[in-house]
Amino acid sequence: MNTIARLSRENLKADLPTFGIGDTVRADLLIVEGDKERVQAFTGTVIARRGQGIAESVTLRRTTGGYGVERVVPLHSPRLAKLAVVKQGRVRRSKLYYLRNQQGKAAKVKDLR
Repeated sequence: MNTIARLSRENLKADLPTFGIGDTVRADLLIVEGDKERVQAFTGTVIARRGQGIAESVTLRRTTGGYGVERVVPLHSPRLAKLAVVKQGRVRRSKLYYLRNQQGKAAKVKDLR
């Protein structure tokens, strides 16, 4: 086995929950400001999931103050403190980029019951 594969397998996080597209997820990220570190939470709907192994990342989207905010979160990054599923959504697509053009209730994902 080569060195890159071994290092990437060693750095995979084992405590990630199972979640899918359309789920609402809370990502706690470590933010460095000067010499201080703090945890900043970002809660949003998973609109895309890409990559595999150590390069896997998700795109989270939420609407704040009437503006859509998206954030790409690398799943196996050391800056990701915790990832928690807030609620599960029911969707029929693998990418939810159409939510970028929706407003109000149309931009919501139905709950999985």
